[in-house]
Amino acid sequence: MKALRILYTLVVLFIFGSTTAQNKTEKPHTSIETLLNSKNFEFIANTALPLGQPPKNLVGSNYSITFSPEMVISNMPFYGRSYATIIGKDKGLRFKGVPEDFIVEKRGKNYEVRTKVKNENDTYSLLLIVGNSGYATLSITTNDRQAIDFQGEVVSVRD
Repeated sequence: MKALRILYTLVVLFIFGSTTAQNKTEKPHTSIETLLNSKNFEFIANTALPLGQPPKNLVGSNYSITFSPEMVISNMPFYGRSYATIIGKDKGLRFKGVPEDFIVEKRGKNYEVRTKVKNENDTYSLLLIVGNSGYATLSITTNDRQAIDFQGEVVSVRD
């Protein structure tokens, strides 16, 4: 009889626990949404994913892109094929310029940030896909080089 009571108690607890777990809703991640909609944030790269090459670990290298409505400043490396002759030392994807068509929109569970930056040397198209946790994938496409992807996270701009 005592074993039967324990069994009933466990069954009731199991049923109650599973129904309450289904009723819980995920908290909205408004902080990432607010940060992206402000258009003032920084992407910190952790991994480079060059086409046709193994991933490159970038943790601790301080590679980043700072986004703002007035200026996009990139301090990113480049691994891959270049279609133009580079005179002097290759500086990677280091550029800055005023962003054109700076668009932030929610797509399903993720956010997409798209912009284009033109400078005297090239045109850079940037696509940033950000999850609710702040982890992101950045794709950079240029006229003179292969496209390259980076994985990292989106944070508030460092001072």
